[in-house]
Amino acid sequence: MSYTIALLLIISGIIAGFMNTSAGGGSVISLAVLIFLGFPVDIANATNRVAVLMQTFTSSLSFHKQKMLEVRPTLQLVLPAVSGSILGAQIAIDINLYIIERIFAVILLILILFLLGKPSSFLFGKKEIQQKPKSWWQIGIFFLIGVYGGFIQAGVGYFMLAALIAGAGFDLVRATAIKVWIVFLYSPIALLVFVINGAVQWKYGLLIGVGGMMGAWIASHLAITKGIRFIKWVIIIVILITSAQLFGLITIEKLLRNYITV
Repeated sequence: MSYTIALLLIISGIIAGFMNTSAGGGSVISLAVLIFLGFPVDIANATNRVAVLMQTFTSSLSFHKQKMLEVRPTLQLVLPAVSGSILGAQIAIDINLYIIERIFAVILLILILFLLGKPSSFLFGKKEIQQKPKSWWQIGIFFLIGVYGGFIQAGVGYFMLAALIAGAGFDLVRATAIKVWIVFLYSPIALLVFVINGAVQWKYGLLIGVGGMMGAWIASHLAITKGIRFIKWVIIIVILITSAQLFGLITIEKLLRNYITV
């Protein structure tokens, strides 16, 4: 591996770690770089899990130190998410991603309408919802989110944020902290499935992970210092970039090939 490729992996990890921590969709960047380097989608998807585990560990630790991570209220949501991730990872071994990507892009654009519509109704959380026992439909939603996270990971943060804010009553900053905590907990399980199937390229995943830890640390601190409205606009910008990539309006792999030769 050349120094240029190693640097590209680390930089992509920094961007992905920042995006994943502050909003979501950062895996679109790291996946695109791995595909650009010649890996098939399934290997890129598996290898990216190493980086996701490393960056979510960093951001979870940072949010916890800043007293923004509430663990106890999420315990009922962790188990279904972890269970779902095992199923999702199994599905991801040999499935075509084209249709899922297009559906995901449409859902992301709908999410922008909610963000621009009535932000005061969900940005600041609702304590009365947080304190209620979790219902079966909430548990079911987190199981499905876990399935998606185990399946492809890219963009799972958006669904997690929507469920934590609209369904569980957390404000945007605390939901961001809880989101990375839940992803961190199910990531080792999903990664193990890919490792068993021999789909992980460790050297590449670890380099992206090093960058991801840097980006995650930066994003977790900005989330606290800049607050809710900063996170809102980061999410909107990232959604637009992610959707454009998924619809084929921009292709990060092709953009990279214009400037970098492998």
